[in-house]
Amino acid sequence: MSREKTYVGLDQDNFGGMTPTGTIVRDAQAFGLIPETETCAGWSLDRIQLLYDQVSEAWRPYGHLVSGLPEEVRERHQRIFTAALTHARTLGWKPELYTDDE
Repeated sequence: MSREKTYVGLDQDNFGGMTPTGTIVRDAQAFGLIPETETCAGWSLDRIQLLYDQVSEAWRPYGHLVSGLPEEVRERHQRIFTAALTHARTLGWKPELYTDDE
C-alpha cells in the first residue's frame, strides 16, 4: 500500500518555507484564500496544486506584481513576507545562495 505524499507545513519546510510551496502558502494567506494561521501541514500534493491554481488566478488581475495589488492586500503581503524573511534568516537562510548568477 502506498502512502500519498503530503506537505510538511510552512513551519516545518526548509528555513520556514523558503521554497516554492512556501511561497504559494504565503501568497494564499496574503490573498485571504486561507487563514494566516494555516500552514497546510498534511495537505496532499493535489490539494497544494489546487491552492497554487487559486493563487495564480488571484494574481492574474495584478500581473503577478506586488506593486499592482490593492493597498490592503499589498500591506498584508508585505507583512507576511517580511516576517517570513526575518524568520528564515534567524534559521540561517541566505538568499545569496540561491542566485542564478553563477
